Amino acid sequence: MKKQNQSRREFLRIAALGTAAIGLGATGNLFAGAAFNPSTPIPSGNKTAMGLACSPLDTVRIAVIGLGMRGGDAVRRLLQIEGVKINALCDVVPGFVQEANNKITKAGHTPAAEYTGETDWMKVCERDDIDLVYNCTPWNLHTPIAVHAMRHGKHTALEVPAAMTLEECWQLVDTAEETQRHCMMLENCCYDFFELATLNMARNGVFGEILHAEGAYIHDLRELKFLKQKEGGYYNFWRLEYSKKHNGNLYPTHGLGPVAQIMGINRGDRFDYLTSMSTKQAGLSLYAAEKFGSGSAEAQTPYILGDMNTTLIRTVNGRTLMVQHDTTSPRPYDRLHLISGTKGMARKWPRPAIALEPNAHQFLKQDEYDRMMAEYEHPLVRQIGEKAKKVGGHGGMDFMMDYRLIYCLRNGLPLDQDVYDAAAWSCIVPLSEESVNNRSGSINIPDFTRGAWKTARPWPVVTVD
Repeated sequence: MKKQNQSRREFLRIAALGTAAIGLGATGNLFAGAAFNPSTPIPSGNKTAMGLACSPLDTVRIAVIGLGMRGGDAVRRLLQIEGVKINALCDVVPGFVQEANNKITKAGHTPAAEYTGETDWMKVCERDDIDLVYNCTPWNLHTPIAVHAMRHGKHTALEVPAAMTLEECWQLVDTAEETQRHCMMLENCCYDFFELATLNMARNGVFGEILHAEGAYIHDLRELKFLKQKEGGYYNFWRLEYSKKHNGNLYPTHGLGPVAQIMGINRGDRFDYLTSMSTKQAGLSLYAAEKFGSGSAEAQTPYILGDMNTTLIRTVNGRTLMVQHDTTSPRPYDRLHLISGTKGMARKWPRPAIALEPNAHQFLKQDEYDRMMAEYEHPLVRQIGEKAKKVGGHGGMDFMMDYRLIYCLRNGLPLDQDVYDAAAWSCIVPLSEESVNNRSGSINIPDFTRGAWKTARPWPVVTVD
């Protein structure tokens, strides 16, 4: 009992540090992870988690923590997958828990245990009837919950980014290696139909050697950041708090994840270093002045998150990636998703298009494009794409992600995204800020795989046969 109490105190400390990170100024070294030398992986005697496969689970018993914007819909989707049982629900807003449980009982399942305390997530992770902790909480709790879950024998799936500091990235890696539990970041954009098709094309050499890629999260969130939680906004305005305290790419993985998989990052290549630059902040102040008045507290607050951040990454094998973040400008939604190789290129936004040799100076005509998309339709889309569209979740990619996660756990397979992906994609958050705060200086990116990337093979074109 004493050991358990010590464990609780330690993880309450970690959670408090995560919360404190929101309040640190732009130069706060907790957020930047300054205590870690980014060019030297932390020594460890742990067994690698590269290619980790665990014992098959006939039924995946799930706890969902965080039932607001993402978690509530995750419950709905998970209930439509065979072999799933949701045994616990946790959120500090009791109404969210009850609403989720109503979905469970309406689907004909036994009601889940309900938790609503500030630290009840710890109790949930410690239950003996849970195989997977599905984490949809605010950013500062992603790593503390995932680490606690793995240390109590649970697999964990956590929303993006998986970590907000370099220290947290290493905590995830060290714990996954130590416990040999899965840690998957829920990067749903890797399952978008177009992204999957271009992955299939890349694996079949359509674009030749891919030398450059671009991704982004350009999404006007001005209204949402200022909305109260009861009106559909973020709990305690947590996302707005990051805009007040930090400047960099705070949300890189939607654009980065799919192109990183296509380029074989952590499997044959890895991120080497980055440089990052932000515009000044203008949009939030203008919006607040127009909505609340120029003399309002909202308008007078000194936000520091630049409206547009552009981060450039170079890989060990000499390839480049550009990743952008803008949640303030009045622009249409855009994730870019551009890949460029020695034989051609593809991009998704503003409309899907492909250009290939020998006529790469212009995009394919519609009939040629349609033929290419049919030929290289990803097996997952052929197998469950129609159901995914019906179930929904960003056009079906959320359901595809959940379905494949459960399929892998039930069949004892490695997951499509592992803890090294979670760390490598998420570390762009603190490292981009470190670069911005140092006049866009070059910042080394750690090798979270500890050298395993050199022999690991790029992720294949998977199925659910």
